Amino acid sequence: MIGLFRDYAARIEAPVRLGTEVTRVGVVDRGFTVETNQGRWDARNVVLANGAFQRPRIPSSAAALPAHVRQLHSHDYRNARQLPAGAVLVVGTGQSGGQITEDLLDAGREVHLAVATCPEAPRRYRGQDVFHWILQLNLHGPAFGINGLQTDQLPSPAARFMCNPLISGNGGGHSIHLRDLGRRGVRLHGRFEGADDGTLVFSDDLPARLALVEAGFGARLGRMADAYIAAAGVDAPPAEPMPSDDWLPAESGRRLNLEAEGVTSVIWCTGYGLDFGFLDVPVLDEWNYPRHSRGVIEVPGLYAVGLPWLTKHLSATLSVVGDDAEFVAGHIAGR
Repeated sequence: MIGLFRDYAARIEAPVRLGTEVTRVGVVDRGFTVETNQGRWDARNVVLANGAFQRPRIPSSAAALPAHVRQLHSHDYRNARQLPAGAVLVVGTGQSGGQITEDLLDAGREVHLAVATCPEAPRRYRGQDVFHWILQLNLHGPAFGINGLQTDQLPSPAARFMCNPLISGNGGGHSIHLRDLGRRGVRLHGRFEGADDGTLVFSDDLPARLALVEAGFGARLGRMADAYIAAAGVDAPPAEPMPSDDWLPAESGRRLNLEAEGVTSVIWCTGYGLDFGFLDVPVLDEWNYPRHSRGVIEVPGLYAVGLPWLTKHLSATLSVVGDDAEFVAGHIAGR
């Protein structure tokens, strides 16, 4: 990836400024003032391309955990050697939560896992890596009337922050199944709801939560992939039926006493929030997301690219961001 960026910058002769942090963007008469740790610039146009994963999100109830418990966000997790001896609670079952749980198991750690509702997905589906179909749906789905991964089809603006499918790229890529983790000894709990004097409380709905997680792919992404394969005439093998699995832990564990269970660490796999703290322009909605149309923000000369669901599901990925970047560049040129 480093080589890719270096080569790209050289080919387009970009005046790259390394080690330059923007501390404020404000409006002036003819455009914007951009204050940085390397001085102040004036710009007629500003493109916000700072991504969506700057501010680790940790619930406020984390402050109620005992002081001796080591707390990390997934952002800061590297390996099990960072953690003191003892059991570990992982909160959240998006991709980071599932992958970190597997890493802890491989290190021989005892793990508790608070289950979210991110859908499980098969790593391979109908002869291809599942991301192949997600990419095709993003880029070519609308040409065949399949628009479920386009932003204007989201049920609400809040859906821009939905979690990604629970899978892993480790060891060449594989699926992660929560019931399998349970069979391997992971203590499964419901959604984390809070802490009280060293005891953590979880929702009492683990069976329904597991069923929801397992049904998510077939209800949405799998159905769209099947529709695309049929509409585009793709030669793909039929979908393999999902094996029936009704395993449940003997006890779902609605309450967890940290001291009694020997839990000495908590890893918060609870996602990120957008951080536009440097932006001194009132263009953010209630989710801290710029108000825009195809990346063109309501203040003339201000743009955004590379945010999740800017125009489609994969707008924040290198393989898809080019569509939005081309549109924004054309709009700037037109000014």
